[in-house]
Amino acid sequence: MFTRASKNGIRSVLFLANNSSAKKKLGAKFVAEKLEIPAPFLAKILQKLSKNDIISSVKGPHGGFYLNKENTQKTLLDVILCIDQSNKLEECFLGQLECNNEKPCVVHHIYKPFKKQMLLEVKTKTIAEVAIHFKKNRLDYNDLTAPFKPYLPTNQTKIVDDDE
Repeated sequence: MFTRASKNGIRSVLFLANNSSAKKKLGAKFVAEKLEIPAPFLAKILQKLSKNDIISSVKGPHGGFYLNKENTQKTLLDVILCIDQSNKLEECFLGQLECNNEKPCVVHHIYKPFKKQMLLEVKTKTIAEVAIHFKKNRLDYNDLTAPFKPYLPTNQTKIVDDDE
């Protein structure tokens, strides 16, 4: 559903939203270490996000990446489209070229409600909104190995576990 690049892009944008500012810019290497992402891979993602005004950057010895107020109003879909140049959420879950209500793949009707909700969330939730949940759900945000509670849509109060 999400490419590795877009997942890492989202993670890095949320990390920057919670840990950086115009006065506290973060280097790609630092962010990569904190998120345990290969530095060259993340550097390319951050450069692409910066070039497309999803995040801000300053070059030089006191430079780095950060988010300004305008950046935080971008949506998660903006991040995904910047990195992947396409919306993978619109594609067939199984990768079939033709998959729709008339010619569905074997999981189309199972995946469709989830896909619809996910699309709504990534299209409407801003980086600022998701970053608040991301930070709040960390036990100790400085320890990125701490257990992570998933973000819940506003209309959902708990994670439904089929095993319960």
